[in-house]
Amino acid sequence: MVFSSLVFLFVFLPITLVLYSISPMKLKNLLLLILSLIFYAWGEPIYILLMLFSAMIDYIHGLLIAKYKGRIGSKLFLLSSIIINIGILAFFKYADFFIGNVNMLIGTDFESLKLPLPIGISFYTFQSMSYTIDVYRGRVQPQKNPIALAMYICLFPQLIAGPIVRYESIEKKLIHRRVSLHQFAEGVRLFIIGLGKKVLLANNIGLLWNTIEGQSLSELTVIESWLGIIAFALQIYFDFSGYSDMARGLGRMFGFNFPINFQYPYISRSITEFWRRWHMTLGGWFRDYVYIPLGGSREGKLKLYVNLFIVWGLTGFWHGATWNFVVWGLYFGVFIAVEKAGLKQLLIQLHPVWQHLYFIFFILIGWVLFVFEDLYEGLQYLMIMLGLTKNPILNEQTLYELYTHGVMFIIAIIAALPIINLFKNSRFIPLLSPIVYFAILLLSTAFLVNESYNPFLYFRF
Repeated sequence: MVFSSLVFLFVFLPITLVLYSISPMKLKNLLLLILSLIFYAWGEPIYILLMLFSAMIDYIHGLLIAKYKGRIGSKLFLLSSIIINIGILAFFKYADFFIGNVNMLIGTDFESLKLPLPIGISFYTFQSMSYTIDVYRGRVQPQKNPIALAMYICLFPQLIAGPIVRYESIEKKLIHRRVSLHQFAEGVRLFIIGLGKKVLLANNIGLLWNTIEGQSLSELTVIESWLGIIAFALQIYFDFSGYSDMARGLGRMFGFNFPINFQYPYISRSITEFWRRWHMTLGGWFRDYVYIPLGGSREGKLKLYVNLFIVWGLTGFWHGATWNFVVWGLYFGVFIAVEKAGLKQLLIQLHPVWQHLYFIFFILIGWVLFVFEDLYEGLQYLMIMLGLTKNPILNEQTLYELYTHGVMFIIAIIAALPIINLFKNSRFIPLLSPIVYFAILLLSTAFLVNESYNPFLYFRF
């Protein structure tokens, strides 16, 4: 699915809100389920059945886990649920990865399946698993209404790209919820902010990365390589956090409070801090459902580091079925392990400027590993960045890119910082806010209508 779903949303959302507002509470879950399936069908009609199958499986398993609570059957049904969920995810997302690697290792010639990846499968699989695991742990009661559980798994605002919403956080809202005028207004505000991040910032700064990425590496300059990867770092932040804000805003309009997924990650002073601010719901999921069950840091230093590498290897693999994502995950696992081993204490003694420069340098190298699926090509790009090749430092093309994208570059960097917080107590904010939000909505709509460059970076996850 391309980001044309956002265009579809502009038509779909008003109809949905009207129908939702006039429907009685007992029908709201069914209505949201049907509308969510319609929204999902805009991109992939056939995979509606797969999503409903996942919902049905976990509905049945949740009831069985609770029925046999305290007996071996409960654990067996939990294991069954996990195997089915991971099996579906592995089949659709990783089958060709394993086939390709088997062919390469032992010289076989198995044909790849070339299955299209179900949109958002990594997100809704983790949500679905959180339900059955928490039922087993006794944190939530099994949902006896299959419509309510299916709606939770299929709910369209956060279905495609998160945030990952755990069942326990909206369990009560599935039964009863009300939307106040203030909550609805806050939802509209969040949605417009997210829309502006995606359309006005991510798309426009992404044009610079798109231009640089399209050049031959032999023609790239050192400064261009840095400009390009900084542009990508900003693009992926505004793209993903923008969608998360839109999802949170839509959730508010329907009476849900979805969790914050980003908290100005680029102001971090360490890699550890960055991952507390970036894709927070994914980090929390791996912490609570993988890291802590493995033993966390409770069983000595060696086990701590082993657990970190398991979690970060899985985090990388969650993002994509290519080796660069695994390397990317392990890369951060190394830094977090080293920071836990003592580097973080050394960083604290440095001036904040040096702490931030350390973070920025290594986070940008990480984004190179992320964006280049071909590890060799990524390594070449890194060598250009570090000045280890014969590529020139600067040329006319670089100056042209600075001239054409410089203003957008500066705007995007400023927007990634919490500068707006400095003006929160200003008496002019209540007067200017409606004008600003209306302008963002108007400009975003105009860009969506006229702009051909509209990538959606996280649809494949």
